[in-house]
Amino acid sequence: MNILAIGAHPDDIEYGCGGTLIRYAQKHSVYLYVATRGGAGGSPEVRAREQEKAAEIMGAREIFWGGYQDTEVPLNQNLIHNIEQVIRKVAPDLIFVHYRDDTHQDHRNLSDCTLSATRYIPNLLFYEVPTTQNFSPTVFVDIESVLEQKMALLKAHASQITKTNIKHLTILEGARSNANFRGIQGRVKFAEAFYSQRLFLQI
Repeated sequence: MNILAIGAHPDDIEYGCGGTLIRYAQKHSVYLYVATRGGAGGSPEVRAREQEKAAEIMGAREIFWGGYQDTEVPLNQNLIHNIEQVIRKVAPDLIFVHYRDDTHQDHRNLSDCTLSATRYIPNLLFYEVPTTQNFSPTVFVDIESVLEQKMALLKAHASQITKTNIKHLTILEGARSNANFRGIQGRVKFAEAFYSQRLFLQI
């Protein structure tokens, strides 16, 4: 089984579905598509190295870089085609991407372009990040057994740990609290939550 996770910036994927991807990588092939190197949030070279370290910890097979500028991810045919090319290479059975309702334009545009690029993919799940709005998840994954590994993914993005725009709150604290909240909703201790655009059940 091939899984493709799509994110606008380094650390988006790890926050939104890192625990789920760790679990998948234990038995399946996980690939990452990261649209930018996160230059608006620090050195793009540093952030790319952090993303590579996180991917290694996760067990991802490969990172595909979109090559777009941070804050300038477009809503256009070029990005749709870019994502379609990666889909042809990976042949994913399941794709994760940002939820469409988000205050960051890169997240919104990447989500909308992915929706077009994945129109023939049977399984598409949206994940949440701190800028996501109006998110009512319908799918939950228990990540209690890999929670500390998820924290290790986020720690790999060392330049971003305190960049939450919330005083005295680190990304680690935010991710742990969110996992606990989604776990309570899903009736487990810690979970990641998703909204399903399409979910095809193999019976």
